[in-house]
Amino acid sequence: MAGNSQRRNRRTSNKKGATVGSGGQRRKGLEGKGPTPKAEDRKKHKANRIANAMARQAAKRRPAPRRGGPKGTSEMVVGRNPVFEALRDGVPATTLYVQQFIDNDERVREALQLAGERGTINLMEAPRPELDRMTNGLNHQGLVLQVPPYEYAHPEDLTSAAYDEGDDPLIVALDGVTDPRNLGAIVRSVSAFGGHGVVIPERRAAGMTAGAWKSSAGTAARTPVSRVTNLTRALQDFKKAGIAIVGLAAEGTHEVQDLEALGGPVVIVVGSEGKGLGRLVGENCDYLVRIPMPGGAESLNAGVAAGVVLYEAARRRATRGRV
Repeated sequence: MAGNSQRRNRRTSNKKGATVGSGGQRRKGLEGKGPTPKAEDRKKHKANRIANAMARQAAKRRPAPRRGGPKGTSEMVVGRNPVFEALRDGVPATTLYVQQFIDNDERVREALQLAGERGTINLMEAPRPELDRMTNGLNHQGLVLQVPPYEYAHPEDLTSAAYDEGDDPLIVALDGVTDPRNLGAIVRSVSAFGGHGVVIPERRAAGMTAGAWKSSAGTAARTPVSRVTNLTRALQDFKKAGIAIVGLAAEGTHEVQDLEALGGPVVIVVGSEGKGLGRLVGENCDYLVRIPMPGGAESLNAGVAAGVVLYEAARRRATRGRV
């Protein structure tokens, strides 16, 4: 026992005291640091500085897109002629309801043929009392077409789409336009002249109904419409993004053919035929322009007025591209 104690004492006597451990650093050092990062991911590297500078420039040029917007409400198109015309003109539809034991005349056969050719419309047979209930007693004549809710875009979707194409935004905003046919006609003009979309207010304004779809002659499928709760605030947001706001007004201080701002990023604001632009909307316009009318007419239909200004904007952009 004494010998064992002496051997332990000799072993411990060689120690100079407690030693501090490495805390695992030596083991971590042996593990390596993984694959070498790309040049643009390494700080202080020239490629990293270039990538960061490009990202900053992109962020200044446009905000991050905020995709999607609110949805409208579903709609019923009733009557043999309206249903046939909606199907013929490409109005989106989910279901065609046909009354049981309906008189199978030419319009009914044509509507059924068009619905079948699409291949995406459900055909449902229903008794007359059920169709009466669905349409709140309207004269449906045995045909009812269900139109799905329109998916509105977010205002930033319109500007983002323009910048993605390398273009300056060309947008039309409507203030108090309540006729769906005017809305559809304006959507058609925006598409024809290379615009990027239409902005409408949520209240006291026409929405993208079946009537608007028909008037757009199919262009509503490729020209986005954004619906906003406050048009004035939406115009202010466009202005902060560096986009000129041009309002159409009979008392405008500029004539449309003289306004150079139409050749750059612009939102063209069109008011109702009777009242024109609202006070707050007019105050938030950078320019108020008028369309010269030598013939003496007091005003133009909202759709026609929008087409005239869109043509001038497209002409200026085409001229700029040739310079």
